[in-house]
Order: sequence, then structure tokens, then C-alpha cells
Amino acid sequence: MRICEFAYSCNSHKIRITIRMEPMITKKEVQHIAKLARLGLLEKELGKFQKELSSILDFVKKLQGADTSKVEPVSHITGAKNVMRNDTGRKIDIERVKKILKEVPETKEGYVKVKAVF
Repeated sequence: MRICEFAYSCNSHKIRITIRMEPMITKKEVQHIAKLARLGLLEKELGKFQKELSSILDFVKKLQGADTSKVEPVSHITGAKNVMRNDTGRKIDIERVKKILKEVPETKEGYVKVKAVF
């Protein structure tokens, strides 16, 4: 794998740029990922996705190098909490239920019968 590095200094600031000349993943790996995702890619698209996926993996590699030792783990940034009510039963007006069931076209075992949705 060829890697080009450029260094630049200006006013005591040093800048180093690293450019990867070859993709991080192969076209065969891109084809495998496309197959798993059920994507039909053309031959010309393989090169495009090879470059894009490689740049994503390069960025992830840079993120892995970040020092997170002083960062607290966070599961939710807003601080919202899931508030639930108690699951309690309620009284049913049997006469009302019977009246409703008389109005519907078809019932089964005390429930309204409807056509399948799917």
C-alpha cells in the first residue's frame, strides 16, 4: 500500500497530511457488502463505493485513535426518562360492549371480526 505524506510549517505550526493512495478495502469486499445489503451494483459503481467505503473506514480509524479516557459514557443526551403509568385494569360497561357488538357486521367470540390487513 502506498501512502503519501506532506509536511508544511508556517509560524511554528506544523501540518502533516497523509493521503492513502490505495483503497482500504478491495472490490471483492465491496461486492460482498453489496450482496449482503441486496444491492445490485454495476462494475463502474464498485470503484466509487470502494473509495467511499475506504474513506469511511479511514475516518473510523482516526476516531479510534481519539483519547476518550476522560469522557463519561452517555446513553441519552437529553436526559429524558421513560415514564410509564401503572398497568391497571378498568371496569367495562358490558351493556355498552353488547350494544357495539350488535352494530358490527361480524363477531367472533365476543370480538369484532375484520378482514386481514396483510
